[in-house]
Amino acid sequence: MTSDPHRPRYHFLPPAKWMNDPNGLIQWGEIFHLFYQYNPTGTCHRNIHWGHATSADLLYWQHQPIALTPTPGGLDADGCWSGCAINDHGIPTLIYTGFRLPDRQTPCLAVSHDGLLTWQKWPEPIIPMPPSDLDLLGFRDHSVWREDDGWCMLIGAGIRGQGGTALLYRSSDLRRWEYGGPLLVGDAGQFAPIWTGTLWECPDFFAIGQEHVLICSVWDQRPYYTIAMRGNYYGGRFTPQTIHKLDDGDAYFYAPQTMPICDGRRIMFGWVMEGRSESAVLAAGWAGVMSLPREVRLTSDGRVVALPIAEVRQLRGAEQRVAPGTIDPSAPQWVPIRGAHLELEATLLPPPQGTCSVWLRASPDGAEATIVRYESATATLILDRSRSSLARDVWRDAHRTYVPLSRDEPLYLRIFLDGSLIEVFANERRSITSRIYPTRLDSVGIALQAEGGSVEVVAMRAWEMANIWA
Repeated sequence: MTSDPHRPRYHFLPPAKWMNDPNGLIQWGEIFHLFYQYNPTGTCHRNIHWGHATSADLLYWQHQPIALTPTPGGLDADGCWSGCAINDHGIPTLIYTGFRLPDRQTPCLAVSHDGLLTWQKWPEPIIPMPPSDLDLLGFRDHSVWREDDGWCMLIGAGIRGQGGTALLYRSSDLRRWEYGGPLLVGDAGQFAPIWTGTLWECPDFFAIGQEHVLICSVWDQRPYYTIAMRGNYYGGRFTPQTIHKLDDGDAYFYAPQTMPICDGRRIMFGWVMEGRSESAVLAAGWAGVMSLPREVRLTSDGRVVALPIAEVRQLRGAEQRVAPGTIDPSAPQWVPIRGAHLELEATLLPPPQGTCSVWLRASPDGAEATIVRYESATATLILDRSRSSLARDVWRDAHRTYVPLSRDEPLYLRIFLDGSLIEVFANERRSITSRIYPTRLDSVGIALQAEGGSVEVVAMRAWEMANIWA
């Protein structure tokens, strides 16, 4: 599949077939382990196994044998769904959701005694049934951490008629759990204007300094997206002080999971879904990709951000620069940068009331182009996909995020292009992740455009990124 122009080169993805949620992120010794939801036999969400890959640097990955396979007649007969990895006093342990048709979701456990390569499943469910006093939608996806002398776990769910929730459990041995009530229950009125949905998937709960962060993926038919909440944790309950979308690409950055690593950082991966028809995915033979590894940080304005880790710079190849200057209102002005697998940095001063745009993956005649546009009047950054592809079976809706700039603050964009994947980071406090599928081989140009006033180019440079699979 290396000849597929839509296939990323410096983001993680399996050799073929279907991938969705990152699972079981853990640093074991000096090695990072990434498990993931994987269908080895098709390009759809069926027959879910746990794929496995390892890395010494979070950049270059080595595929490992499949970690978890559904057991016929077992708790996970129809799928090994999402979960996490824990170091249980030196024993690698996975806690995941076993799925059985039509809709039985059961917490399961497995351990490894050979360095996280093969896994032995615990024969019994670690939680036999969901709480009987709640009318639940879903009971899946696990986040586990040490607290005091024991373990705590969250399970994603929804309470019918109320909203999404993360249910809290406690245990001394990871095998017998006591229910401690909801950590938090979502409510559209309480959290407006953010709609928190009817079911929370893949909850992830952790501390950064003295504050706690709860990240949940909101499921409510469509659209999907991931929310981040920052607040206080006391007595088994979480009180959010801020809540917002973690990434404004919505469904294109979903089900993220984090892991603490030895140097003190918390690293996140998210699943980037496809943005094309099922028939196009079937023809391609693969579906799904991981985001770049990102470091989770807290901002001074109360938000949670996840930015590319510093190590990503090691993938940079030859550098191309654009001279500083002024772009006057006119047609797009081409710059001497071309490519489909690039990192691009641009520092721009937009016009006070106009717009400035960066054209990406553009054909010479502009028939295909993905446009990142900043509207100064509304402080809105738009990822415009309306012309991103001439194919008829791809999604072209636009993404928007609010990026207010202080007086004399430039717009600083860091953009990653990798085949069909695009990740945009603005001023280190907003991000948009999405998918694009240009059809033309010459759709590799980059241009700048000003409207309603001139744009000052303070700095602009790009790098061809290394192929991590070469």
